Amino acid sequence: MKKIFQFILTMSVLFVVGCDKDDFADKNSNPSELSQADTRFQVTQTINQMYNDDYTIWFYNNFDYIYPWSQITTASAGGGNSELMVEMDNAGGHSTYPTFFANIRDIRSKIDALPEEDKAQSLGMKGMTYPISIQTFMTQTDVSGSLVYSEGAMAPYTTPALITPIYDNQELLFNTWLEELNAAIPLLMAEDQIDMGAQDLIYNGDYMKWAKFANLLKLRIAARLVNKDKARAIQIVEEVVNSAAGYMDELGDDFIYQKGIEYYGTGNGQQPGIGAKNLVDFMVDNKDPRVRVLFEKNDFNGEVVQAFIDAGKPLPPYVDQYVVKDGSGNFSGWSGPGEPWVRYFGVPLAPDAVLASENDIYFSQGIRNRISEGGVEKTYTSTSDFSERLTRTRFSFTYPTKPGGRFLELKDNYPPLKVILGSAAETNLYLAEFKLLGANIAGDAQEYFNKGVELSIMRMDKIAEEHRYPYYDNDPVYDDASIASAGATKLQANEITALLARPAYDLSTDGLEKVYIQQLINHAGTPHDTWTTARRSGVPKTGSAVWPREPFLSGGVDLTVPRRFKSSEPLESSKNYANEQAALDEEGFTPGSNDPVLLNTQRLWFDKENPQYGAGPNN
Repeated sequence: MKKIFQFILTMSVLFVVGCDKDDFADKNSNPSELSQADTRFQVTQTINQMYNDDYTIWFYNNFDYIYPWSQITTASAGGGNSELMVEMDNAGGHSTYPTFFANIRDIRSKIDALPEEDKAQSLGMKGMTYPISIQTFMTQTDVSGSLVYSEGAMAPYTTPALITPIYDNQELLFNTWLEELNAAIPLLMAEDQIDMGAQDLIYNGDYMKWAKFANLLKLRIAARLVNKDKARAIQIVEEVVNSAAGYMDELGDDFIYQKGIEYYGTGNGQQPGIGAKNLVDFMVDNKDPRVRVLFEKNDFNGEVVQAFIDAGKPLPPYVDQYVVKDGSGNFSGWSGPGEPWVRYFGVPLAPDAVLASENDIYFSQGIRNRISEGGVEKTYTSTSDFSERLTRTRFSFTYPTKPGGRFLELKDNYPPLKVILGSAAETNLYLAEFKLLGANIAGDAQEYFNKGVELSIMRMDKIAEEHRYPYYDNDPVYDDASIASAGATKLQANEITALLARPAYDLSTDGLEKVYIQQLINHAGTPHDTWTTARRSGVPKTGSAVWPREPFLSGGVDLTVPRRFKSSEPLESSKNYANEQAALDEEGFTPGSNDPVLLNTQRLWFDKENPQYGAGPNN
């Protein structure tokens, strides 16, 4: 199915990368000819465009590449990995042209042209445009490197019109963004500003929270510099902690994108993969509540287990190990961790594992997990896919029951989609990291870490509640009220306290690795920063006692995994061909190649000093 959109995406890439002179002129028309809409509405539009093209980003970028390469899921929907998992094909990306960045330029230009009194009251709106643009462009440079920024959308403001913009390399981008964020924070803290109110889709006109978000973006840049220039990265973190604006430190600070009450994400399924065995096992063993948000329950509730017993069909062994039977051999309950934990299982990630007969329990579910009764046949899933409820909300859910049994459906259950684009959890986990790296900031690394994990759990639980996860309040298939209640996936009392008491959450040993693990788990619930964390940390680490990396063995050889997305060949017919080619030459990239070895060795600027996959942290 994932080939269906190849032509459309290819043409989209050609349009963005290979715009001719007339295209650039059209996209950058003179602001005096633009409609003079209320500037607040223009700001709203830019916020609205911060999360777009979500279908292709999840369908291709995340579920084909980023999540599998970061060892969160398999690359195949409902199956394992093949040796082709490291070979890139299609990819998506945020649309920053023709309207997004041009609109931002126009907002700034209009505000700068206002009379002084009006300008003074509009500084906050101007300040908002910087974190809006930087967050969005950072998602692009993280996968592809150099991009048009400093000279982007400048045609209306230059004579002659600048229609062949240069590509800024990552070093320039990060320096530019730090300067812009430092300039934006005072604007966002200015007094007596125009009230954005509901036109601010994120913070309802609270400019100080935008300033805190700007500080989070500074922390993200520091994180990308940690192996490039550690001293500078630490300096940035110390600036954030001492900033008069403060930093994101509670759930109310989180940047939760919601386009509208009738926005449910994409209508089409995104075909997420199955959870990675090592990750799911780690989360279940520690009873981490986020496993219930990131991954789906399997189909093997008590009723389905009994149906297998009645049919004389063997249960998957990882399910069977927890089944308790009565004297008649019928299902009577669960041993071990019980519901809901006994419903989460991942699969091995190595392509070789798919071919091993002993792994049919994972990869032949369509045959092994099929039973019939009274002429009705059903197939059941015994492992846990990544939860698509995180990425889209407009689809019904049918609870698994025995063949010919009840039809239990959760339908017309379409809450608006909410997307985490930044959080206090992320902030505190960065502070824990940099405290361990020697940053001179108040507080203890363990305290930052504990708070980051707690906030991460609370945020994901809130998303699960607001997205109306099927099992959130109970598991309705069970007739026994106590088991049905035990099957609820909502956050329970004392779960966080118990989790943080586990050895895997004690930073006194392998502290930096444990922080990076929690950053990866936290980012798995967002559409960004997952892969960047995996690349800069070397986590999951080979041989780790916490969450070990599984080699991607194919024919007994560990596959080489890309470190960036492939670069398109510049078109000589493009008026901006010279700048496009110059950027690739500067980066040392071979355009058009999806060779995983080249995509691993020809690295992005921020990634050159980072550890190899599985090597663990440099520091």
